[in-house]
Amino acid sequence: MKTKEYLSELRAKSVQELNEDLVAAKKELFNLRFQNATNQLDNTSRINEVRKQIARIQTVISSKAAN
Repeated sequence: MKTKEYLSELRAKSVQELNEDLVAAKKELFNLRFQNATNQLDNTSRINEVRKQIARIQTVISSKAAN
């Protein structure tokens, strides 16, 4: 998914939905780190993708809170 499309999708969601997405992304990051530590992770670049997703979600949440 393109970044601009993903951001517009995030901005359309409510704060509650964003918080749910944030929790899911953090769980996914934990699982990816666990798989990486046990040498079961094939695509290590997925860790960076999920970290950036988390940052984008947090940015949208904070911008909504400022308004």
